[in-house]
Amino acid sequence: MAKTKQIDARHYDVVLAPHITEKATLLSEHNAVVFKVANDATKPQIKEAVEALFDVKVTGVNTMVAKGKTKRWKGKAYKRSDAKKAVVTLADGDQIDITSGI
Repeated sequence: MAKTKQIDARHYDVVLAPHITEKATLLSEHNAVVFKVANDATKPQIKEAVEALFDVKVTGVNTMVAKGKTKRWKGKAYKRSDAKKAVVTLADGDQIDITSGI
């Protein structure tokens, strides 16, 4: 019998949301999807979560951290939160429709 990935609650804590931009849409032509992920998530955790949530085969995960900008509001300085994104490359034949919910 085929082994199926078990969906765990921690998978929803790793993959937060799809990151929909013009550049992310261009990446979808190359079988890649961009997600906002938890700041402490590792590449193996991201791969496991995407494979379990969307039932696809992941061939690669690239991550980047966008550092939060320093801004001012009413004269007082504050810093926006850092954000981590993951570019997940899928195997040939697999695809994720990010317009439909999880």
